[in-house]
Amino acid sequence: MRIEIICTGDEVLTGKIVNSNFSHISQKLEDVGLSVTWGTTVGDDRETLLRAFRLAADRADAVIVNGGLGPTVDDLSQEVAAQAAGVELVLDAAWLARMEEFFRRRSRVMPPNNRKQAMLPVTAELLDNPIGTACGFALDVGRARFFFTPGVPRELTRMLEEQIVPRLLARSGLQTAIHLKRFHSYGLGESHVDALLAGVEELVPDGSVKLGFRAHYPQLETKLTVRGTDMDDVRAKLEPVEREVRKRLGNFILAEDDQTLEGVVLAALAGRQATLSIVETFTSGQIAARLAHLPGAERVFRRGVVARALDGVSAAVGLEGPPAAGALTRETAETVARAARRQTGATHALAVLIELDDGADRIDLGGTICLAIATEQETASRRSRILGGREWIRLGAVELGLDCLRRHLQGLPVHERIDFEKV
Repeated sequence: MRIEIICTGDEVLTGKIVNSNFSHISQKLEDVGLSVTWGTTVGDDRETLLRAFRLAADRADAVIVNGGLGPTVDDLSQEVAAQAAGVELVLDAAWLARMEEFFRRRSRVMPPNNRKQAMLPVTAELLDNPIGTACGFALDVGRARFFFTPGVPRELTRMLEEQIVPRLLARSGLQTAIHLKRFHSYGLGESHVDALLAGVEELVPDGSVKLGFRAHYPQLETKLTVRGTDMDDVRAKLEPVEREVRKRLGNFILAEDDQTLEGVVLAALAGRQATLSIVETFTSGQIAARLAHLPGAERVFRRGVVARALDGVSAAVGLEGPPAAGALTRETAETVARAARRQTGATHALAVLIELDDGADRIDLGGTICLAIATEQETASRRSRILGGREWIRLGAVELGLDCLRRHLQGLPVHERIDFEKV
């Protein structure tokens, strides 16, 4: 089935906002075995939008249109869709009532221009939007089935998963029993993991398991898309492949499916009724920010100390002077972690200290990361050298710190060579 995505809006066309909706739609379709053939971006202009709809109707089997369903004068999708299909716009009284109730529940009066969002092409099939005022809709234009979606990312995501993907799968004739298994890892590059997992798809000879990757430094997502006659068939096919992926990637798997690294860490700490304090330099407090807002963190997270450099740490953790002179070392990180644990009374303390090489504006900048995890019984530490720009080093340090804490809590070695570090 040939699929086209049309994204609308002057702000998208001119690059004032990044078109993340296109990548989300395309990735979601790819995950269920549907490939996008064309992608089009169109501004808020009636004639241009009409030409785009008619061109897509001639060459695609299905078209997803994103944006243009709002209440303002530049939201044109309903009007142009009706024109392309050769039908009238009519008021959907049921959706109008839904919108009025939406505003009433928030103790607000619906502005008159929102009524425009309930005007749909007469032949349209309504696509529910339980979290917004812009209903989606589907209708035929020429040979293609068009699906119109709101531009708000969270509304798009829900409508895509609940309303559009099932309809596309049914229209394509693909097996509807599909499962996506995801493994999240840190420390291994995409080509390395590809080599490690060579041949895993062949464990299911009928070709119904597809291996894929999505690299978003510092993590890598390894995906297994599995098709079957039903979910029992899917699970039977997935089991040997899933087992082999876990065996080959081993300790580098930090989370699975919808889990996050910080969620895994928090759950491990909460499970043993432990508490945590964090000391971090150069990271802008991103390690604490990943943890502190999560549900349940109030029972675990004790304190976060953030400094631009090491000389701002000592007093904050109760040390009388600089913890060590000279170059940054593992021993320095151990001293800071132990001091932070003692001062805050936490069962665990994580110190992630970073020292950048000279020449802060170079793209080949290097950074030394020394981290330590202190408990009452022991202190574990490691040193790493990462090359790259400032942001690359910062992101790598945040991930390395959280991942080493995850490893320590799971009884795994804190030090295991990663692809991103220089010996």
